Amino acid sequence: MGKRAESVVVTGGAGFIGSELTRQLLASGAHVTVVDNLVNGKRENLANIESDLLRLEVVDIRDTDTMRSLLRGADKVFHLACMGVRHSIHNPAENHDVNASATLGLLQLAKSANVKRFIYVSSSEVYGTTRFAPMTEEHTTFPMTVYGASKLAGECYARAFFETYDFPTVVVRPFNSFGPRCHHEGDSGEVIPKFMLRALAGKPLIVFGDGSQTRDFTFVTDTARGIVLAGETDKAVGQTINLGSGIETSIKDLADEVKRTVNRQDAEVQFHAPRPGDILRLIADSSKASDLLNYAPAMELRDGLVLLRDWYQQQESSVEELLKEEVVHNWTHSVPE
Repeated sequence: MGKRAESVVVTGGAGFIGSELTRQLLASGAHVTVVDNLVNGKRENLANIESDLLRLEVVDIRDTDTMRSLLRGADKVFHLACMGVRHSIHNPAENHDVNASATLGLLQLAKSANVKRFIYVSSSEVYGTTRFAPMTEEHTTFPMTVYGASKLAGECYARAFFETYDFPTVVVRPFNSFGPRCHHEGDSGEVIPKFMLRALAGKPLIVFGDGSQTRDFTFVTDTARGIVLAGETDKAVGQTINLGSGIETSIKDLADEVKRTVNRQDAEVQFHAPRPGDILRLIADSSKASDLLNYAPAMELRDGLVLLRDWYQQQESSVEELLKEEVVHNWTHSVPE
């Protein structure tokens, strides 16, 4: 008889990174249960997947009884479900509740269910702004938002379960991911999709601050592959691992690159006041991921932007329709119903 297929739970699996992770896990032959309350995730992110190995459960991870049932028999949990950076600015208590408290609850349930590995997907936001570059995992954690603080709390709970109970956890810290199905809408909207859609629509690209702030952009297929490897590699257990490109790009340079990608070099760039709690500099040192996971990003920023442009142009909704979901200053209020 052949090897039994793994049973995997992906929280937040209908989201941006989660849906790509789900695709890669299915391609490996795993049975995947996606748990997503569809607040940030979308059914359409999984719509074109034809697989009898996929099950979507529309559940809030804070629903303890249902989560206990869903984790029964699971080999691995990939925990991505969270509320985002801008959400934390206008709703810090809920952000903490979902990102920190619910993570602790999920770890307890996973341990009781004898899950074989718990992969906690954190964020580079736990570091705050760069104090030395590139940023290793030993870099000071000094988050500047409640989101970053809540993700750090989730990390600490995951590490504590490894240290205290010998429960097999892994923490991964993706830097800034982009690619198909990335968020442009509401308080989840991120810079690359917002720039891309605005440039395609002939609207100004809006930069918060002077544009000198930098990010480390990684294509979503590379990010998800690193997360999969963290779930497969025994040496990763008990570790905290960066996933980034190691290439630093300023927001001002990113705007120019997006304009070139869509052939709108004449597009206007507008500068608005800085966002509260915005990180000034990010650049990953991913040598630990290279050493432990044999991980290296394959997609360059320019090539990834071309793929994202082509993906947007293939969507049924026009860029103008998609931009109706954008909230420019998306940290100032709740997303409209």
